[in-house]
Amino acid sequence: MVKINGREESVDCMTVAEYLKGTAYDTRRIAFERNGDIVPKSAYDNTVLENGDVIEIVSFVGGG
Repeated sequence: MVKINGREESVDCMTVAEYLKGTAYDTRRIAFERNGDIVPKSAYDNTVLENGDVIEIVSFVGGG
């Protein structure tokens, strides 16, 4: 199980890119944090989610 934004999900063994494809997140406007470290967008295809990971996904909102 992986905890994503406080919810446990069974997505271990998926890459970040695979996980995000199944969501409504706009990958151009998010920060993806895994176990306290920001995952660079260039690493989404190679970063595998593992059992026990804690993920925080933050969306950026524009405005003025």
